[in-house]
Amino acid sequence: MKLFGAFVIPFVIVFIMCFGICKGTKIFDCFLEGAKGGLVTVKNILPSIVGLLVAVGMLKASGGLDIIVKLLSPIGKLTGIPEEIMPLAVLNPISGGGALSMYEMILEEYGPDSFQGRAASVMMGATETTFYAIAVYFGSVGIKKTRHTVFSALMADFVSFVASAWTVKLFFGS
Repeated sequence: MKLFGAFVIPFVIVFIMCFGICKGTKIFDCFLEGAKGGLVTVKNILPSIVGLLVAVGMLKASGGLDIIVKLLSPIGKLTGIPEEIMPLAVLNPISGGGALSMYEMILEEYGPDSFQGRAASVMMGATETTFYAIAVYFGSVGIKKTRHTVFSALMADFVSFVASAWTVKLFFGS
């Protein structure tokens, strides 16, 4: 099976090239055109990504994350989200890297088989880095007004956070 996996991508690349040659397509010109389009996309989304990374760094360094977690802890208690994983719930929609480092800290401190570790694991698999995704997808096509996207995506994240805690409690107890 490992041998098959090692040859899948090279096979697909060779197949696409052979198909293009049979169709009379100028493969290298198409490749260069696609690379040029990719660079234009990167140029368009770079300001959003840099702004997002700076904001996350400032949030963590200033202690703002701790304040937000304290303000949201009553909601966490009401919905069943453990206080220990609330920082993960706050960071996850903003920063995948920040959420991953927070997730690792939760696993180190409480263990992967603890309620907190399991709930954090389900949460990481059930949610998306909302603001990053919006910045990349909307920025790549030049959409400036997100309308209801941010609210809807954050509500979906909230439901995922609550469902993560409830699911772990249902299947593993607390």
